[in-house]
Amino acid sequence: MEGIIIGNISNTYKIKTNQKTYNSFARGKFKNEEIVPMVGDKVEIQITDEEKAEAVIEKILPRKNEIKRPRISNIDQIVFIISTKNPKPDLLMLDKQLVYVENLKIEPVIVINKIDLEETYKTIQELYTKIGYKVIVTSAKQNIGIEELKKKLENKISVFSGNSGVGKSSIINALFEEDRTQEGEVSKKNKKGKNTTTDTKLYELCENTFIADTPGFSSFEVSEIESNELDKNFREFKDEIPHCEFVGCTHIKEKNCGIKKAIEENKISKERYERYSKIYEELKDKEKHKW
Repeated sequence: MEGIIIGNISNTYKIKTNQKTYNSFARGKFKNEEIVPMVGDKVEIQITDEEKAEAVIEKILPRKNEIKRPRISNIDQIVFIISTKNPKPDLLMLDKQLVYVENLKIEPVIVINKIDLEETYKTIQELYTKIGYKVIVTSAKQNIGIEELKKKLENKISVFSGNSGVGKSSIINALFEEDRTQEGEVSKKNKKGKNTTTDTKLYELCENTFIADTPGFSSFEVSEIESNELDKNFREFKDEIPHCEFVGCTHIKEKNCGIKKAIEENKISKERYERYSKIYEELKDKEKHKW
């Protein structure tokens, strides 16, 4: 019987099949082969006790992709949630996340939540829509944009990511029209969110549609990307790179740079370029101190 791993607590895997959900253990052979099952894995199981809904994992089917931290596989898209205030939008973090998924060739969706500050969200929406990203504007409390987001999630495994306090849990609860996750509070004193979710789980929104809340995903590093490959992961750079005079142009100190010319012609956002430069220098610095 085939199923999908939707949760993992102390190496007991919850596996959703067409019939029901089973609590399963992995065969010892996986440990011997140093293979660890992941949430999102499609697996073949053998039922050991139908009455108690217990089974063992016999086979892990090939993964199309995976993220090591948090551990999750077979992702179709990643939904990045930012808010207009409390916390204010961290566009440097968002650009790092976009670079990361471009490198993995996973489709991103940007959700702007808490849309009280109209000028702020419209500026962000315009910038990223122009680049070619899908941007959905939501208000979990007012139920704005929830149906549009729900349609975008259909027949996919979608990972939800965002800094604490941006409204991840509120949006997930609005999608399900019930409290499926524990909401994180935003401390009024320091304006920083408090993490309440601790492990990765898949929630079935409707048939063949799963969403994941993945704590810690917003704090990942992009250091596995080489600095000289960074520009290839900025969508709006691709058409302008051939106009650089030098092959391997870093777009930092070189003259006759296609990217810099595109900024002058308003084809590329100066702010996005400045964040590219920060990420580039960060990667360069890590490479320098790698050994």
